[in-house]
Amino acid sequence: MSLDQWSAVDHYISELLVQEDPALQDALEESRRAGLPPISVSPAQGKLLHLLARVTGCRSILEIGTLGGYSTIWLARALPADGRLVTLEIDPRHAEVARGNLDRAGVADRVEIRVGAAADSLDGLHGEGTGPFDLVFIDADKPGNPGYFGWALRLTRPGSLIVVDNVVRNGTVVDDTSDDPTVLGTRRVLEMMAAEPRVSVTAVQTVGSKGYDGFALALVVPG
Repeated sequence: MSLDQWSAVDHYISELLVQEDPALQDALEESRRAGLPPISVSPAQGKLLHLLARVTGCRSILEIGTLGGYSTIWLARALPADGRLVTLEIDPRHAEVARGNLDRAGVADRVEIRVGAAADSLDGLHGEGTGPFDLVFIDADKPGNPGYFGWALRLTRPGSLIVVDNVVRNGTVVDDTSDDPTVLGTRRVLEMMAAEPRVSVTAVQTVGSKGYDGFALALVVPG
């Protein structure tokens, strides 16, 4: 198996089952034109996030890591008309691209982009008494994942879902000798999730156009 074959299957799945519309395709293209890194979730992964939000009946979502707003659009479209999504982005230029993409997708009215270091924004949300959120999607800098998971627990309730992206990292997550900060952050957040009695957790490996990776799912349970 190769990346080419994984990508071909991703394309087949997207064409047959996901069926992106122009607003989603334009979001990726605008992000590319603006020079943003090509690290958005794949169409199939975006649809998965959308379905998870619908299955759990989300009315409020927190996203840590906006980039160009591609996953934000998928998540926002799962919300009811009076739903709310708060997304955190450290880079003002990325946030500007995301605002345009969200507006063209017709979901800007239910999305708030907060610009700045995620830790500061999360502290601000907690201080304001914002939440609890029904779903938290963590897809930002990997060394920050342990801290983001800690905040996600503070900002959710039993029944909420926490999704952490990129937890396999091409298999390097199993290397306990690695000094790569992204691997260390990933291993630490998984260890935290495993030890946390307030969540029930699993992780799933994935292959596709984004290579070999995976995500963790944590259901918040009564502690």
